[in-house]
Amino acid sequence: MIEVEIEADGWSGLPNAEALTRQAGEMALEMADRAGEVAVLLTDDAAVRDLNARFRGKDQPTNVLSFPAPEGAGEHLGDVCLAYETCAREANEQGKALGAHLEHLTAHGVLHLLGYDHDVDADAEIMEALERRILAALGVADPYA
Repeated sequence: MIEVEIEADGWSGLPNAEALTRQAGEMALEMADRAGEVAVLLTDDAAVRDLNARFRGKDQPTNVLSFPAPEGAGEHLGDVCLAYETCAREANEQGKALGAHLEHLTAHGVLHLLGYDHDVDADAEIMEALERRILAALGVADPYA
């Protein structure tokens, strides 16, 4: 189950933001053969910058942050936060629709909750291949092409 909360007005300008987020998160869980609950917060750069500074020691906004749930959290796998201004800027710079970028980053964030990472090339290849499969199932173009 994917719970979506829209906190920043910018995301409200994307009429289907909640549905796209839920769809991408659910597809990520399905393709990774996992079940559980994820909370996704669609917020702004200021909120993500604050979280990034407090929890990662990086005083800057980023597109997506993932916070895995602690052991013993039951069905809750963790939380994902996306920053509107950064995501919108990236989508514009990359010439893609904001909705498609939102789906990609939601899937990316959920995969991080499941233990996937991209710090090492071999792990990045595994994660990116799964992202490609998820996005293809959603009808979203390969973001790495």
